[in-house]
Amino acid sequence: MKQTIETLILQAVETLKTDGVIAREISPSITIERTRDAQHGDFASNLALILAKPLKLNPRQVAEKIIAALPQHDAVTKVEIAGPGFINFFIDPSSQYQIVRQIHNQGREFGLSRVGAGKQVQVEFVSANPTGPLHVGHGRGAAYGSVVADLLEAVGFSVQREYYVNDAGRQMDILATSIWLRYLEECGELVHFPSNGYRGEYVRDIARDIHKNAGNEYRRPVELVLESIPADEPQGGDKEAHIDALIDRAKTLLGTSLYRDFFQIGLNDILEDIKADLNEFGVDYQQWFSERQLMDDGSVEKALERLRTAGHLYEHEGATWFASSKLGDEKDRVVVRENGQYTYFASDIAYHMNKLDRGFDQIIDIWGADHHGYVPRVRAAIQALGADESKLKVLLVQFATLYRGEEKVQMSTRSGEFVTLRQLRNEVGKDAARFFYVMRRSEQHMDFDLKLATSKSNENPVFYVQYAYARVCSVLRQLDERGWERNLLSGMENLTRLTEEHESLLLGTLARYPEMLERAALQYEPHQLIQYLRELAHEFHTYYNAHQFLVEDADIRDARLNLICAVKQVLANGLGLLNINTPESM
Repeated sequence: MKQTIETLILQAVETLKTDGVIAREISPSITIERTRDAQHGDFASNLALILAKPLKLNPRQVAEKIIAALPQHDAVTKVEIAGPGFINFFIDPSSQYQIVRQIHNQGREFGLSRVGAGKQVQVEFVSANPTGPLHVGHGRGAAYGSVVADLLEAVGFSVQREYYVNDAGRQMDILATSIWLRYLEECGELVHFPSNGYRGEYVRDIARDIHKNAGNEYRRPVELVLESIPADEPQGGDKEAHIDALIDRAKTLLGTSLYRDFFQIGLNDILEDIKADLNEFGVDYQQWFSERQLMDDGSVEKALERLRTAGHLYEHEGATWFASSKLGDEKDRVVVRENGQYTYFASDIAYHMNKLDRGFDQIIDIWGADHHGYVPRVRAAIQALGADESKLKVLLVQFATLYRGEEKVQMSTRSGEFVTLRQLRNEVGKDAARFFYVMRRSEQHMDFDLKLATSKSNENPVFYVQYAYARVCSVLRQLDERGWERNLLSGMENLTRLTEEHESLLLGTLARYPEMLERAALQYEPHQLIQYLRELAHEFHTYYNAHQFLVEDADIRDARLNLICAVKQVLANGLGLLNINTPESM
């Protein structure tokens, strides 16, 4: 009905343009909201207040002209002007039943819109360094990012989902060196493993596989490895200097080619694991973008040259600096170190230049909340590259804390092991994990109760919603067991007999689905969809407990079956956008 009213107003505006009341170049944004008080009608628009200034008229005068130009519609019983110029629409109560027919006719398409048609959006999310398995912290960003992308697609945007692979730089060198040191242990060398190395068991697994396939080909005496290496932190030294010296020694002793073997094997093994993990979690990407590509094809230097030409770079103490403080950042940033190496930020500038050059209308970066301080410098880079900074939208995702009932779950250990996304999924299942991860606003901290997520009770929100779907399926099975058939046409003809309070509530909630979906997508808030599905499930369960559906009166029976099948369809549509299953029995 909201879309119907919007169409009526658009037709009225077009009529006023034809009559010369509104200039052709004026294209007002039309907003339709549900009223809070039924005395003020069912829907309201503030269009008259928006047009008052350009038309140089009193808002109430504008409202009168709009109302006079509105086409007639059977569902609209009355239109009034309220307050300073709001236009209130009163809807015929019998029109509420039309939603059941609409849902039946549109099926999986119900709720979808074209508000974003013609616009391309890139959503980049997770993008964890390929230096180890994904952990539960990455899981929230994965679930949130994938649902945001799916919601945008549902309202008409063309969406590209992208993972930025940080396959260049120091962290990858630390990984490669860590694997090599573990490999030396497999060869029988007694290695003092660096405190700043990657210590997880997955590093040992990769090293074992290399040793199994290559034998001692990469073995070097530990004496040569450690000769003149600065002391590690436990021995009173600097752990950063220690690991950097080990990286240089690995490159020297192995040579460029053999060192690259370790680097590439580690990268490939972990990246393939990440891809498989995300795929099993219901997350797929159209693009896996390599940071190393930016280095190899000269994109980083090209980006810096663009900044240099625009006067945004300067030299200081042997380093090259980006004057980001002039563009909203708290201080200037180094992009090329004294030793000539690019910083991570230099790669990020080149990456965002690449995104801009690909022509996206909107670029959405989804980062962990601990990266909030990074936002101003990236916005500064967007401006310095000559683009509109409003093209960039950064969404922050807070960390999740695991509980098992009242007990907090230890997330990591000194050995470098941590709770992985795969472990979480194995314990609670994909559906519960995804549902719980997007149940709150992304910027809010969340407590993830493993015990609740696996319980089969009404307190478990994902179970509660899925159970509503399964209950409708159960009613339809009972219908077959009794030897009755559902008459769809008769059910539609008798919808007006659905006069119970529970039925009116369900009809109203079903009608809100399209506008909720559009709002959740445009505000990047999947939790609105979760809240809606929980409300719909609650109203259905309450209806189920209060009334019989399979009654002797066939007309009422068919009308009620049509209503609950509409509920079933909307539950399926909403859960489908969350990539959550719809079990037919529980």
